[in-house]
Amino acid sequence: MASDFANLRYPGKLMSAVPHSLENSASPQPWDRAAQGWNQHTELIRAWLQSATFEMLNAAQISTGMSVLDLAAGAGDQTLAIAARVGSTGRVLATDVSPIILALARQNAARQGFPQVETRVLDAQHLNLQGANFDAVVSRLGLMFCHSPLAALEKAREALKSGGRFAVLVFSQPKNHPCLAITVGCARQHAGLSTWAEISDELAYHPGSLMSLGKPGLLEDLLHSAGFINIKVRAISAPMRLASVNVYIDFLRSAASPIIEMLSRLTPAAQQKAWGDMAQQLKHFEDEGGWTGPNELLLCEAQTPAASLH
Repeated sequence: MASDFANLRYPGKLMSAVPHSLENSASPQPWDRAAQGWNQHTELIRAWLQSATFEMLNAAQISTGMSVLDLAAGAGDQTLAIAARVGSTGRVLATDVSPIILALARQNAARQGFPQVETRVLDAQHLNLQGANFDAVVSRLGLMFCHSPLAALEKAREALKSGGRFAVLVFSQPKNHPCLAITVGCARQHAGLSTWAEISDELAYHPGSLMSLGKPGLLEDLLHSAGFINIKVRAISAPMRLASVNVYIDFLRSAASPIIEMLSRLTPAAQQKAWGDMAQQLKHFEDEGGWTGPNELLLCEAQTPAASLH
């Protein structure tokens, strides 16, 4: 699932959560468990990422009649936006490691009247779509969960036609996501886990973690190594604006599987206390206009060489 928290790490702070990431296609259970929660909050997620998604699809130059691969598609919110752009003459293949969440994506596409959407359970690092000649490949908040992002990028390039477009959104460096630091830190404290240890910046960008591709210059280097050209990476502010901090807590309680698992061994009363403490600390981001959680994403765009052979 594109938007789950996995192995959260920050410079100077270790926030070790437990779910598997895209590194293991045989172990999609955490994504499966969070599937309904993410699907139920589609409107919240769409509002949060609408502008960034629009920019990603523009960067991929997605238009009528195109064939598009959506990696780590989740419940398919951005897949629907792609389908609307390519129209009835286009094709969208949505992939993810979670069969349950892809079933939701398939249902959502059918409900919206998009028969051009196909779903397939695939690990981004083991696509086996060489020569598929997609016009574009996109991924919204999924690539950073790959244990080997270079392998995923190489597979994406192999699936693209010559001159094909690639666009991806990932989380930027840890310092730009203070709400996640508060959330996981509070959960660890209540779960009786070890305190955060001081670690190096290199460990903060551990492969497969939420911020793993936020290190300045890393995405550019990986894309170059994978054989892409015309590489551009820029930061996008993507604050999450909600009516209150309680809406954010409700979202976490149903969709943030690492936090849920971290607190699962506590009594119901202790869990309630933990969530209450979390809400109190996150109130710092609330004012008379509502609650706004800061986030910064990186939008990366690239292209396969015109003479590239797949």
